[in-house]
Amino acid sequence: MGRRVKTVLVDLRQAIDKLAPVTGDRLPPERELRGILGCSRETLRACYATLEQEGEIWRHVGQGTYRGHRPVHMPLRDTLLVEGATPPDLMQARLLLEPQVAAVAALRADESDVAHLRAKVGDGRGARDSAACEQADNAFHCAVAETSRNPVLTGFLIYVSGARRRVTWQREWDRTYRSIAPDEFQTIHSDQHDRVVDAIAAADPSAAATAMTDHLKTIEAAMLDKD
Repeated sequence: MGRRVKTVLVDLRQAIDKLAPVTGDRLPPERELRGILGCSRETLRACYATLEQEGEIWRHVGQGTYRGHRPVHMPLRDTLLVEGATPPDLMQARLLLEPQVAAVAALRADESDVAHLRAKVGDGRGARDSAACEQADNAFHCAVAETSRNPVLTGFLIYVSGARRRVTWQREWDRTYRSIAPDEFQTIHSDQHDRVVDAIAAADPSAAATAMTDHLKTIEAAMLDKD
């Protein structure tokens, strides 16, 4: 948690005590709280995520944010899961899911699938900035999922990928990208993508899962080392 978020979190707790003192009280709208706290929407959302994990608040899409634990009869909406996802949350989910998707793809890919995946790797090598690199990377991972020919696995991956469009992920991605020379960053990722495709082309599910795991751990390590 960044220093700015920690500072605002202290102020937010105090504001909640004054503005929503009783369990079940609705907090003021985000715009009002941002004005009171003097913070950005991104920082407020990060604070909300912490408080929600602690059971101090709960959110209902379209209705507001409330003090206290979520009522047992209120299911957790999938949009809130994505909204509150942090980069470590996302990487953990990807490490659990994507190696297995790659393994299934290795069992079901044909020559046209492999050619399509090679083309996606080529797009990544040709990316010239962080936005293009992110777009190419996402397209490659979606192509691997599609190669699995399992709509449930593809749907899960698309859902997880939705979190990559959130502000928090983009900030971490941009900071990671700037910490490594662009040509090195693109080469590392593209080489790892190539190894995933090689394993899929060889119909080797174990090697495909391992190659995907190695690739995702490289991203995770780069994010951890960015500071």
